[in-house]
Amino acid sequence: MSVDLLVRDAHVYVDRGWEIAHGWVAIKDKRVHSVGKAGEEPTALKAISAHGRLVTPGLINAHHHMYQNLTRSYAPVTNGSLFEWLTGLYPLWAGLTEESVYLSTYIAMTELLMGGCTTSMDHMYVHPKPRLIDAQFRAAADIGFRFYATRGSMTRSVENGGLPPASVVQREDDILDDSIRLVETFHDASPGSMRRLALAPCSLFSVTERIMSESARLADKYDLRLHTHLAEDPEEDTYCAEVYGCTPTEYFERVGWASRRSWVAHFIYPSDDEIGRLAHAGVCATQCPCSNMLIGGGSADVMGLRARGMRVGLGCDGSASTDHASMWLEARTALLLGRYRNGPNSMSARDALDVATRGGAACLGWDDEIGHLRPGACADLVIWSMSDVALAGAHTDPVEAWLRCGPATAGTTIVNGKVLVEEGRPVMTELGDVLREHARHSRRMQCVEA
Repeated sequence: MSVDLLVRDAHVYVDRGWEIAHGWVAIKDKRVHSVGKAGEEPTALKAISAHGRLVTPGLINAHHHMYQNLTRSYAPVTNGSLFEWLTGLYPLWAGLTEESVYLSTYIAMTELLMGGCTTSMDHMYVHPKPRLIDAQFRAAADIGFRFYATRGSMTRSVENGGLPPASVVQREDDILDDSIRLVETFHDASPGSMRRLALAPCSLFSVTERIMSESARLADKYDLRLHTHLAEDPEEDTYCAEVYGCTPTEYFERVGWASRRSWVAHFIYPSDDEIGRLAHAGVCATQCPCSNMLIGGGSADVMGLRARGMRVGLGCDGSASTDHASMWLEARTALLLGRYRNGPNSMSARDALDVATRGGAACLGWDDEIGHLRPGACADLVIWSMSDVALAGAHTDPVEAWLRCGPATAGTTIVNGKVLVEEGRPVMTELGDVLREHARHSRRMQCVEA
C-alpha cells in the first residue's frame, strides 16, 4: 500500500519525548499514517525531501485578533498602556465591514502559515456589522486553514462604565442569538474538522454578568469551549474591585467559568491561590509573550503555571500590541522570557515547542488530533527553513538550534495533508489581489491617503 505524501530526510519531532533522527512522516487520507527511520519508508505518490531539516507538528495559535492587522503599528497608540491602546483603536475598529474582516483574516492566516502555524483560533469581539465571523470562515475555507473561531462580544460601552464606544458593542439578546446561529451553522465537532467555534466574551470589564453566565450555559448545552481575557492588567483588578467587589479570578469563578471548558488569555496577575484553584478546575491559559512585552504589562510565568498543573499555550495576540503573526517568534520569545525570569535551567527549546504545540491543542480541547505527529493525528506539519549561515556550527541539537539560531520560517507548511506553503512561499494565487484590497481597507480605517 502506498501513502499520499512522504516527508523524508528529516529530524522529526513527533511529540514530547519522541524524536526520530534521519526520519520520515507518511501521510494518507489527511492523517499521519506512520513515522519511522530512514530505510523503512513506505512507497508514496509524492515525496518531499526535508534535506536534513527539522520537521515538527504545526504550531497552534491559541489567542489572536486577526482583524487588528488592519491597524498594524498604528502610530498614535504604539507607546500607550493597554487601556490607552484600546480606547485609541476602538473608534477605528468601528469601521470594520464584512469585506475588511475577510481580507484581514486571509492575511492573518497566510502570515501564520509562513510562521509555521497550522491551526489558529481568533477572538473576534468587535461587531459593528453583522456576519463578520461568517466572513472569517469563508477566508479559512478559501485557504484550506484549520480554523477555530470564537464568538466574542462586548456590551459595556463608555456610557455604561466600559471602555469601548457604543458603535462596537451589542445588545445582550443579539449576542446570544448570533452565538446560537453561528454554532448551528458552522461548528463541526467531528474528528479532523476544519472549523470549530467557541464562545468568547471579550473581558470581564466589557460585558455584563448575564453574558458571562449565559455563555457558560450555552457552552454546556452545545458542548463548546469558552475563552476570555483574564488577569491581564492591574487596572483590571481595580475595575473588578469597584464594580464586582472581587478580583477578576473570583468573578470568573462566580459566573461559572472555572471548568475544563475554559481557556484564558494572558493570566499575568492572579494570586498564587487563584492559580491553584483554576489549575485544579482544568482551566488552560495562553501566554502572548511579544504582545505582553510591547505593552510593558508583564507576562505569565509559563513554567510556573505548568508546574502547578495548568496547561499553557501560546498566542500572537493582535496588532498594535504585537504586529506580527509568527508563532516561531512567539515560541522563541517565550523561551527567552522563561529563562530570563527563572534562570537558564528553567526552560528549554523543547519546553517552548511543547507549549506551542501540545499546549495550544489543550487550550482548544483538541490534543487528541493536533499538536503532535503520532499516527492517526491530523496531517498538519512544518518543515522548518533557516539559512546555512544561521545554522553554521549547530551540529548537536536541531530542536535547540531551531529557537536559539534564526530567524526560522516555514519552508513547507502542510495542513490537512495539503501543502499551503512551498519553498517559503504561500501557494494561494489570490494573495496579491487580497494584499491590494487589504491596503485599501486599512488606509481607509486609519485615514491614510494612498
